[in-house]
Amino acid sequence: MQNLNAIPLSALRTIEVIARTGSLRAAAEELGVTPGALSQRLAKAEAALGQVLFTRSSTGLQPTDLCAQMAPRLTAALAELSSVVSDVEARGRNTLTVTVAPIFASRWLIWRIKRFNDLYPEVSLRVLPAVNVVDLDRSEVDVGIRVGDDPALGVGATKLLDQRVFPVCAPEIARQITTLDDLFRWPVIRETEALYGWQDWLAAVGAAGRVLPPGPTYADASLCLDAAMTGQGIFMAWESLASDALARGQISAPMDVRAKTRAAYWFAVRNHSRRNPSVWHFKRWLETELGCAVQSWTAQHGADAAPAS
Repeated sequence: MQNLNAIPLSALRTIEVIARTGSLRAAAEELGVTPGALSQRLAKAEAALGQVLFTRSSTGLQPTDLCAQMAPRLTAALAELSSVVSDVEARGRNTLTVTVAPIFASRWLIWRIKRFNDLYPEVSLRVLPAVNVVDLDRSEVDVGIRVGDDPALGVGATKLLDQRVFPVCAPEIARQITTLDDLFRWPVIRETEALYGWQDWLAAVGAAGRVLPPGPTYADASLCLDAAMTGQGIFMAWESLASDALARGQISAPMDVRAKTRAAYWFAVRNHSRRNPSVWHFKRWLETELGCAVQSWTAQHGADAAPAS
């Protein structure tokens, strides 16, 4: 490895980031420098290697064939180095970084983290709410909790829980609903016009294709749940996210049926974090908590309660 003495690590990182992002400006933003400074770094890196790695044109930088061949290897090597640094830092502070959807973080996880802290006081849990799926193997994030049909977008993951949905509303509205026809006399609260979950639930109660009444639209599921609490109509809620509001009596479920969707909760782990025992402590705790969120209803009604007619 004596040849590494001839070129600094920062030069290799410069080449990798520019090749991966495809833009001098994007690469500069990632590295926290100006495009002009990064251009100078690139010139020095090419001089140190004695090779032209990018061609300059009016449309920007284009990697040469040599650069295109070496860039994936640089990405893998730098990811490994980053992992080594993360492992050393983790041994000192035992921090577990978790990315989750904002609604899951605010509606469910934040209310339970103290129980995890009480069980594992040696683990410092760092929660990063993110709308977009984080590429775990190109980040410092250890764990991703994901919801959807596709578990991990290329990263191995294990299923935590099938996602089920059911209609919820304010308790005063629920008291006036005893049949499906009663349910459809109230406005339907929409997150989007796609009406996620409704078709699964309607099929489960034998009412597939039924036209839903109009209602207010909010571009956020958390706001929709709040709207249901305030008596604005019926919302099709995710089982886990509505469990606390149900337990507190803020909303009610006027019908007994909970329908399974095609989606599920998935637990994805960064490859280099699999050796960390805290990851598996967190997974076992999460499985227990998610199970408790749905077990009480299942125990009372069974997995497939019959719909009211």
